[in-house]
Amino acid sequence: MENENIAVGLDIGTTKIVAMIGKKNEYGKMEVLGIGRSKSLGVHRGVVNNITQTIQSIQQAVQDAETSSGLKIEDVVVGIAGQHIRSLQHSDYITRNNSDEVIDEADIDRLCNQVHKLVMLPGEEIIHVLPQDFKVDGQGEIKEPIGMYGGRLEANFHVVVGQVSSIRNIGRCVKSSGLELSGITLEPLASANAVLSQEEKEAGVALIDIGGGTTDLAIFKDGIIRHTAVIPFGGNVITEDIKEGCSIIEKQAELLKIKFGSAWPGENKDNEIVSIPGLRGREPKEITLKNLSKIIHARVVEIIEQVYLEIKNYGHEEQKKKLIAGIVLTGGGAQLQHLKQLVEYITGMDTRIGYPNEHLAGDSDSETTSPLYATAVGLVMNSLDTKERGTELKRFGASEETKKSTDNSVLADEPEEEVKQEEVIEKEPKERKRFFDKWAEKFKEFLDNAE
Repeated sequence: MENENIAVGLDIGTTKIVAMIGKKNEYGKMEVLGIGRSKSLGVHRGVVNNITQTIQSIQQAVQDAETSSGLKIEDVVVGIAGQHIRSLQHSDYITRNNSDEVIDEADIDRLCNQVHKLVMLPGEEIIHVLPQDFKVDGQGEIKEPIGMYGGRLEANFHVVVGQVSSIRNIGRCVKSSGLELSGITLEPLASANAVLSQEEKEAGVALIDIGGGTTDLAIFKDGIIRHTAVIPFGGNVITEDIKEGCSIIEKQAELLKIKFGSAWPGENKDNEIVSIPGLRGREPKEITLKNLSKIIHARVVEIIEQVYLEIKNYGHEEQKKKLIAGIVLTGGGAQLQHLKQLVEYITGMDTRIGYPNEHLAGDSDSETTSPLYATAVGLVMNSLDTKERGTELKRFGASEETKKSTDNSVLADEPEEEVKQEEVIEKEPKERKRFFDKWAEKFKEFLDNAE
């Protein structure tokens, strides 16, 4: 894949693995060149629990994408999610030695590095440090402190934390599939890039990505990501409930959910019945759609209430933090009938379904514009944006990474043990390496040494 303008996103989900190849056309829109999809067998709730099966699923998806596009895939950008991801708010400050000089990037680096020294639980690692707003000598609500005078620099941070072993397992699967890992993105951020507009991020919006094993939440306000959370429930638990409640096999339960499922029991009449073939000559089963909806409704309410609790924890009820643009639903689970109405009913917030078609070229087929592919589209877009921003970082082995969605994440930095070796090469590139670039670089080294 010699072409610099082509990127590949690999969405390793609980129910499916998607490999998507895309490039930007002359209008700046993304054109999908090829797509491959396989059933995900070795992933549970966003975490790899069977390396061999996951490798096979990745290879299958990549092979399909290569066949449909006629291109050879060598490197991919991978999305990371899972129940091990958590986030926290943290405030920190530094005192500058010389307050007669203006604040520069080195000061912000120092402040970010200080946050990386936070003591985490055993086996956890800080994946991402996102500065929210700054204070200079007590003056608050500063978005960009560079160029200002001041002795004390403070900031509020959004810190994303994940389990080291889970992240390494994903890297191992990608490498063993014969692919290069060119970047890692937090999945809620990738989905947000694909389905949210800049106006929504400014006004305040909660993105709910309902996947098979997990439900991801990303909250934006004033154009900055304010809160992220991963809830360990998704579409699979609904299927499980239907399977148990109706005494049928999983395959039939999944089909029932997709074809006849509704989150609102009142929509179905009592006499609407669906017949399911019995196993091996047994009598067929008859299930009323009303009962099916009741089973789905109970579990969906539970998921939405958990998400709404996270939105309240962020502080949505305070006037200043109000999410004016409401909620955007995406992911495979967002296709459930009447889900939008139920979410509006429970939360009282405006809701829409997020389709990743806003950034796709006009002639994209209806399959790729489904909410199912929001994360994959976001991963490809992030990778294309990074490649556009300059390829000079490649000389230093930096990864092709993410995060156009949070412009200020350029300020996020690497853990302090890397500082010394980076200081030498940081002066050369005009664009600073982002934290994920440096972190993925260190992570690649780890994988190479592990062999």
